[in-house]
Amino acid sequence: MSGVPWDQRLARLLVRSLAGTPVRPNHITTLSLVLAFGAGALYARGEAVAANWAAVLFVLARFLDHADGELARLTGKTSRFGHYYDFAVGALSSAALFIGIGFGLSGGVLGAWSSVAGIVAGSCAFVAMALGLGVEARQSPNAGGYYPAFGGFELEDGIYLVAPLTWLGALLPFFVLAGLGQVVFCLWMGLRFARARRTPAFPPSRNGDT
Repeated sequence: MSGVPWDQRLARLLVRSLAGTPVRPNHITTLSLVLAFGAGALYARGEAVAANWAAVLFVLARFLDHADGELARLTGKTSRFGHYYDFAVGALSSAALFIGIGFGLSGGVLGAWSSVAGIVAGSCAFVAMALGLGVEARQSPNAGGYYPAFGGFELEDGIYLVAPLTWLGALLPFFVLAGLGQVVFCLWMGLRFARARRTPAFPPSRNGDT
């Protein structure tokens, strides 16, 4: 368990009860996508109450993003398709968040620029996903995770702050900082991909089911 992020450890404990049920990892992955899309739609309404519920849905969706892989490994239902599906859902979820918040804030101080910023940040999520898959294909299976990690937390765990900051009425600062962070992360992945292209490709890992 050393080096495993805290939310992933919790997910591993919770999915044990699902090991003997018909629930498959891709079911959880799909549920996380539905929740993320729901969160994006609620954020896009630009209403405080809707945003509060959106935060709940998105945090749950992000947590389930770990649960699917843990269930796959626990039950031996890992596959290449599941791994790619998990990556795609993660990118779609991030895009739904940023685009939804962007449209929801378009009536505020940023005006229409918030919608543009949301689309840019959401697009960066897809580009970073593609670059991440390229990096993964060219690195050793023991080379480390997709995100930088320290003390049981990964860089992506900062996205959980969307909930308390939404409830505290600080959604705009979160949107600006997280959106910039998404762009910077995309650029960083671009640099990693450029370096990784100089090395031979490795078979992709398998974190989901068929």
